[in-house]
Amino acid sequence: MPKIIPIKELKDTARISELCHVAEEPIYITKNGYGDMVIMSIDLFEKIQAQQNLIYGIDASEKQIREGKTKDAVSALTALRDKYDL
Repeated sequence: MPKIIPIKELKDTARISELCHVAEEPIYITKNGYGDMVIMSIDLFEKIQAQQNLIYGIDASEKQIREGKTKDAVSALTALRDKYDL
């Protein structure tokens, strides 16, 4: 279940920092009862970024497959061997 806290609790920065490092998901900040911000630890942010980059790469690969921009393994390895004189 996501952690939701009111903006007035951001005054206790040490506690908020601890919450960010303990939580395994972003913490939602509300203002006047409505969503306002999201905070998280740098480690969690980097993990989410890595997951998004992986998904982007998979999407790009699937697009290349659909467009026929692929090579079979034998021709790809042959081209690498020729390029690098292996």
